[in-house]
Amino acid sequence: MLRLIPLRLFSARRLLHMSTAARDQVLEQLQVCSAEDQVLEVVGRHKAKLSVEHVGCAMGLLWQFQKDKPQLLRTIDSVRGHPQFLTLRVLAENKISQMGDVMVVDMLYNTLRLNVEPYDSLIQQLVTEAWNRLDRFEMPTLSKLSTCLNDQYLQSSPLMGDITEILSQKLHLINDARVLTNFMISVSSLASPRLRDALIKKADVLLDSMDISKYNNPRRVVQFMRNSKHANRPLLEKCNRLLLLNLPQMRIEDISMITGLYQTLQFNKCDFRLASRQRLLELVDSTSDPVVFTKLFATLGPMASRETRDRLEGMALLLADELNGQQALAVAETLEEIQCRNPQLINKIASILHKSLDQYRPVEIARVTQALLMLHYQSPDLYNRLRAIMLRYLQSSVFPYEVTMLTRVLSLLPSPRADEAMLARVEAVLPQCTLNDLNTYALAIAKWLRHDPSYLHSTPSRYVRLLQSLNRYGHERLGHADRLELLLDELRYLSGEWFEDMLLEESVAACRRLAHQITPGNLPDVAVVITRTNYISPHLLDHMAKVALENIQEVHFSGTYAILLPFAVLNYDTPLVDELFNACIQHLIPHIGSFDPHLLVLLAYALALADYFPEEVIREIFSVDFLAKLDSQLETLPDALNLRIRLRLMELNRAVCLECPEYQVPWFHDRFCRQHQKRGVWNGSVTPVQQQIHKMLGEVLGGISCARVSVLTPYYYTVDFECVLDRQGQPLPYSPPSQLQIREDGKVQWEPERPEKDRTELPPGAQRIAVDFLGPKSFCKNSRQPKGEVLMRRRHLEILGYRVIQIPHFEWNSMELSTPDAWKQYLRKRIFQAAP
Repeated sequence: MLRLIPLRLFSARRLLHMSTAARDQVLEQLQVCSAEDQVLEVVGRHKAKLSVEHVGCAMGLLWQFQKDKPQLLRTIDSVRGHPQFLTLRVLAENKISQMGDVMVVDMLYNTLRLNVEPYDSLIQQLVTEAWNRLDRFEMPTLSKLSTCLNDQYLQSSPLMGDITEILSQKLHLINDARVLTNFMISVSSLASPRLRDALIKKADVLLDSMDISKYNNPRRVVQFMRNSKHANRPLLEKCNRLLLLNLPQMRIEDISMITGLYQTLQFNKCDFRLASRQRLLELVDSTSDPVVFTKLFATLGPMASRETRDRLEGMALLLADELNGQQALAVAETLEEIQCRNPQLINKIASILHKSLDQYRPVEIARVTQALLMLHYQSPDLYNRLRAIMLRYLQSSVFPYEVTMLTRVLSLLPSPRADEAMLARVEAVLPQCTLNDLNTYALAIAKWLRHDPSYLHSTPSRYVRLLQSLNRYGHERLGHADRLELLLDELRYLSGEWFEDMLLEESVAACRRLAHQITPGNLPDVAVVITRTNYISPHLLDHMAKVALENIQEVHFSGTYAILLPFAVLNYDTPLVDELFNACIQHLIPHIGSFDPHLLVLLAYALALADYFPEEVIREIFSVDFLAKLDSQLETLPDALNLRIRLRLMELNRAVCLECPEYQVPWFHDRFCRQHQKRGVWNGSVTPVQQQIHKMLGEVLGGISCARVSVLTPYYYTVDFECVLDRQGQPLPYSPPSQLQIREDGKVQWEPERPEKDRTELPPGAQRIAVDFLGPKSFCKNSRQPKGEVLMRRRHLEILGYRVIQIPHFEWNSMELSTPDAWKQYLRKRIFQAAP
């Protein structure tokens, strides 16, 4: 036993010596570093014996130290310029073949984060090595590589295509929300509809099991939906709930990004807007950096109160001298959005924009010009310079979207004509243009036509030839459309005379041809497009109703508004549509409390157009709590949308009071209506046709004093003409005689009295008659069927005691009524035929 003791001591000493020798002293030195300069010092001291593990550790530490610092305190430029950083890059490049799979991607990720240029040989070789090993990567590593490629603007590269293909095959292996959402951002431009839907479905599952504090995961999901132009409403709602939970911890930059994504997706969530506004207000005083302030100003300004806007404008004026060209442009566009009228601030920002013109890319120059025009900034010299720059960019640009935007903004500038070079450039890009682009060119050409005197003496003119090309390419694009979602994306915002005259019927025909591609997911988008076209297609509308009825449980409750809107607005009513309305009402009622307030108001108004007044919806809207919540939301919405919602609420209030008195909803919009009446918001111009009808009515009724013009009824409807027939059907003159009151600008002169004060009692047996002229906008484009709003107005006037006579424009302007005698006979027949 004693003979074994020396052997054990010898073995212990040997193990201790081997342990000391096995220790990696360089790695230990790197691991105890607490700053970048210490890491680089170790690299310089041991560069001759640095292994691949040392190089990887050093590069990782350099980025980790930067990552842990606030953005303003990062020193990436000084690190990148350090001599030993170049040494580290050379060593990394020489050891790429020794790196493991994970290290190759980590090295690429870290060097990109340290702002090494994508064209650097180290980056290029790392990308090549990663491509060679692509099939060996685990999904987390592949996800990180896709992020690196995205950072290098290689979203559409063949390598990203290979990654997308691998993702589609191995999606089921991903169980980490961060891995998945990084993939989603990277492949969004290449994902097929099938892969897109699979990614959304997978994200919906993984978001439920992730750490809710990791708010970048739902943010990336929202970003994917923005990039792919496909908003899945249930998933959006889930992401919004997760983001709301983290709002108290978010920075200004985070809120700014999320708000921008929501705006692009037209996702105006009341709870997020209110919470984000409160959070931004808390951060205002801590904001002094120009970069951060610019994002604060752009995000908070449009949803802030007047007092807060004034405060932000004051801060912008103080920081203006520190703004660079990009920041000044962002501020200028926000000033345009909030309709700023602060001349000192506008002049200051315009001065910065003027000094920075050489820094801007073509689209940014167009944005600068538009912002200054919308702010009514006066500087002929600046606009001349902007015009020259845009023309130079226009002639050299090869991107259709650039040519389109430059052309559109050039058409806004005061110029008598478009030069030949501009028109030639436009014509060259037409074959590549979307319907939106073609419509933009049509609007621009229309403006040039109005201001170019040479057009009258040049037939066929250059403009006519260009319009013919626009028509040809527009028809070809519609004829070749084979994917409904892409077509809807192009049709969603089309409007104007060119579209309505040249492409409207073909657009509806294309939607009808692709109707088999309508699904519960894209049905609301189809409905929005059909509503905007103002065109009745029974086949298409019936198919939409059938799809909705068969899949009502798959339709998100918020989508019911868009789905029902074309049927209500276009007054398309069949037994199938009646079934659809009832099914949608039953589907949405359990979710009433989850609706955004403004959306529920719009939905209820659409239902009222179609003569549906579900009690649960009406009582919810006209509750004190709901109206208070609506007021809070309206404070955060753009002025135009704010006014639209308030008008719809007034119209809904009027409809409920008149048609559903049993609900006992009070009329509380009298003050609102009088304010709008006083401001002249509702003062319509008296058209020549209306003046003609007034004159004819005077002759038919036996005197001009028997017909009143622009009569304001109770509940603030405006009747074109009003007359009264007594018990025997004879016209009764008004006292004093009514005179047509028209201002110099062609607007009707409203009397200051309230309508009920001016509404005299009728003699026993007398009848009050409302005569309305219905112009083209009162009817569907391809039908003589009046729209839903016309019918609702008729119902309400009849409830108010009128006999309503509606004169359609196609009857009054028909060949049969081409003489004064024929017009008078027409009026006489319409007014007296039903008289007692």
